[in-house]
Amino acid sequence: MPTLLEYRHRLRSVNQTKQITRAMKFVAAAQLRRAQSRVFAARPYAHEILEVLRSAAERVEQPIHPLLERRAERRLLVLVLTSDKGLCGAFNSNVARRAAAFFRAHKDRELKWIAVGRRGRDTLRKQGFRLEAEYVDIFRRLDFEHAREIARRVGGLYAEPQVDAVYAIYNEFKNVMTQKLIVEQVLPLAPEVVAGGAAGKLRDRRAEPDYIYEDPPQAIFDSMLPRYLESEIFRILLESGAGEQAARMTAMDAATNNAADLIERLTLEMNKARQAAITKEIIEVVSGAAATAA
Repeated sequence: MPTLLEYRHRLRSVNQTKQITRAMKFVAAAQLRRAQSRVFAARPYAHEILEVLRSAAERVEQPIHPLLERRAERRLLVLVLTSDKGLCGAFNSNVARRAAAFFRAHKDRELKWIAVGRRGRDTLRKQGFRLEAEYVDIFRRLDFEHAREIARRVGGLYAEPQVDAVYAIYNEFKNVMTQKLIVEQVLPLAPEVVAGGAAGKLRDRRAEPDYIYEDPPQAIFDSMLPRYLESEIFRILLESGAGEQAARMTAMDAATNNAADLIERLTLEMNKARQAAITKEIIEVVSGAAATAA
């Protein structure tokens, strides 16, 4: 059985750990509020820019743009979004497992990888994956320039063409307790983005606002598609960043509760050990007094 001194050292260590995890929980909660507000602000913008794209597509008989070209998917580019730091539960490991499953499912094709986040980069390197690019420490101060840089790299590889499709593996933020693991095709753009140009399906589906264009629709279409790609990647980055903070807050809350339970259990065991030591000393004193009297 451990001594009382060992129990005290253990209790002091666990209590310090509890203070650290509690502080990290509050920090993650504060960062989550900011990240959550940015996600909710980015979602309507992504929706509206898609509506403008659809409206412009209706005015162009056959929109032509490198980002719309569909090819046989022989060469794939995969964006893997993780965090730069740990202590966020299964946030990073889930993405790593999904990336490994994606590799097994497409091992007959040429795969290139872009790692966003230090944890994902380290994992992909250990598994021997080829990294086309890496972006680390961008979640400390995430802004639109990061998304623009990634979109420029991704769009360039697709337009050259060096890849035939682009996928993103990331955690989509749902709420504080839930992050949904997503495998999303980023390029080529989904057919519904430009649906309705010749078929007129959008007009039959619902009434949409009409826009007055100063420039030709094809010119607007050409300028909006890269911006749509940038906004979509920015939304994905924000989703992953918010999911990271939510996962970290949940993990640190669980760690704090576990530390409190461990402190309670150790305190009870220490009290039992102290009581046993006191009882032993009393028995020794009584036995010594009885022997002296005899």
